Amino acid sequence: MLANNISTNTQTLPVLLNVSNTVLHVSASEFDSLCLDNPDLRLELTKDYELIVMSPTGGESGERNLELTFQVAAWNKKNKLGRAFDSSTGYDFTNIDGGKMSPDVSWIDSSRLDGIDITGFIPIVPDFVIELRSATDRLNTLQSKMLEYQRLGVKLGLLINPQDNQVEVYRLDQQTEIFDSPTAIDCQPLMPGFNLDLTEIL
Repeated sequence: MLANNISTNTQTLPVLLNVSNTVLHVSASEFDSLCLDNPDLRLELTKDYELIVMSPTGGESGERNLELTFQVAAWNKKNKLGRAFDSSTGYDFTNIDGGKMSPDVSWIDSSRLDGIDITGFIPIVPDFVIELRSATDRLNTLQSKMLEYQRLGVKLGLLINPQDNQVEVYRLDQQTEIFDSPTAIDCQPLMPGFNLDLTEIL
């Protein structure tokens, strides 16, 4: 939803524009301005400059995402091999023919962060990403997003689909693997010693 203000004699009322069935295209700079002006919205930009507005998740998805973020952060804090990021982190892939995306969880090996400014959108591809399907997410949309991560060079991507009790694993230059009702996913050798526990997720 996009909102502008209209003045009346007595008050200012919001005017809401329903764009749920409309494809909006914006430039990279326009996207940055939208992010600054709408800090409470989760926005993404595809490689074709299509604006994606993501609705807030429900409590169940929020709880699951917190658990996933906690596990990656705890492993990273113990091993100190890189830096972990939550769903509010944006990545800028426009310099490699990509868009601006925000995975639910991501991690970057420390060797790739030397000299990289991460105060704004991170300008390099993460090594590891997780996307968690919420009740309102279309599976094919998330699958396309995972393939885009893979195309850009993400080494390991997990699409966690609680609705179907499945996890899709995307490894660089490999075919997608689908696991039914797994209790854990082994993230080695990329992340040594890390097994993502899914017993509270699926």
